[in-house]
Amino acid sequence: MGSKGGPVWVFAEQIDGRVLAVSLQLIGQARKLADEMETSVEVVILGSELGEQVQKLFAAGADRVYLGDDPSLTFYQQEAYVEIIVELAKGQQPEIMLIGSTSMGRELAPLVAARLETGLTAHCTGLALGEDGTLEQMIPAYGGLISITCPVRRPQMATVAKGVFPMPTVDENRTGEVVPLDVPDGLPCRIQTLEVVREEPEGVPLESASIVVAGGAGAGDLEGWREIAALAEALNAGLGSTRPVVDEGWAGLETMIGQSGKMVSPELYIGVGLSGEQQHVVGIVGAQVMVAVNNDSKAPVFEQVDYGIVDDCREFVPVLIEKIKGRQV
Repeated sequence: MGSKGGPVWVFAEQIDGRVLAVSLQLIGQARKLADEMETSVEVVILGSELGEQVQKLFAAGADRVYLGDDPSLTFYQQEAYVEIIVELAKGQQPEIMLIGSTSMGRELAPLVAARLETGLTAHCTGLALGEDGTLEQMIPAYGGLISITCPVRRPQMATVAKGVFPMPTVDENRTGEVVPLDVPDGLPCRIQTLEVVREEPEGVPLESASIVVAGGAGAGDLEGWREIAALAEALNAGLGSTRPVVDEGWAGLETMIGQSGKMVSPELYIGVGLSGEQQHVVGIVGAQVMVAVNNDSKAPVFEQVDYGIVDDCREFVPVLIEKIKGRQV
């Protein structure tokens, strides 16, 4: 393989020894970038008892896997993870490094970028190579998309949320090189995991929901928001929100869709009482049918959807719920 630069790296996040979907999606995109650059895809994964996960990384498109498999890495440890990744990157000199925009990734990526003295574009919605081979990292801004580049420092770093890129076509016959990492004793680790408490999420998970109902500030108040939540329940849909809803305290951060929230790819999306600002709409990836309910006929959301309903959502939603429940009897 005639390389024109360093490899494309992906940090593969795992929970309970299973690679997250966003990491596999990033490997698929890294494969496309690496093929265009005529270089390789290399994956860094840290944790414990990960042997069975390595083949998934190769099948998704990795050429080489740096495997840090040690009981001390079972749970995410900020300082230890950063130290391992930074030292490895200094030696291997990746051209690009991609990390999932997860709770872990949003903390890990800037710490790694700072140590490597390079740039980082957070929560990208698109990645492509420019004419000069520099990575163009797209983010929503000013009502559209802007491209950010890191022309001098390396690696070029970006975080990307789940659902921005599709799952790659896997090839179970692909193989590659496994490079075991020597995990030294005495890695910096001032925080220890003493207990893991698991909470089952309420409702339908947004990322996998075939129907998503998203509410905005047009709900008016907490009671109005509860009506939108009831609509989601009636449709067995995932419940999403915009930033103003979270800021008002009507819903938790885990419901937010958009640039700073989650990416969704439903068959049906229903936006209720929201204006359709770019920061929210960018989080809706490939919805098959989009519907909006808003009392402002000039709201930007009507330019984005297949069907628009001009009405006060506080009056419309209760009627719709009654109709849905009537059909379910």
